Amino acid sequence: MTRLVQVALAEDVTEAEELQTILRQAGIVSELETAVEHHPRGIENVPQKVLVPEGSLEAAQHAIEAMTDPDELVSDS
Repeated sequence: MTRLVQVALAEDVTEAEELQTILRQAGIVSELETAVEHHPRGIENVPQKVLVPEGSLEAAQHAIEAMTDPDELVSDS
């Protein structure tokens, strides 16, 4: 199994899904994971880690940077 690494930290599920769409359009598979412990009913408003296969990290960073304002994202690099 390919190790997943964090490419971005999204403020909430909506932003994370937007990043996933950008990555999907670039041909990069991604997964979401909550970034903090939270109440089970509060999943929509918690930060989300956007994870990609380790070998796709650089391409994913470039895809996100090309489609977003870099000041809006917190990159894990």
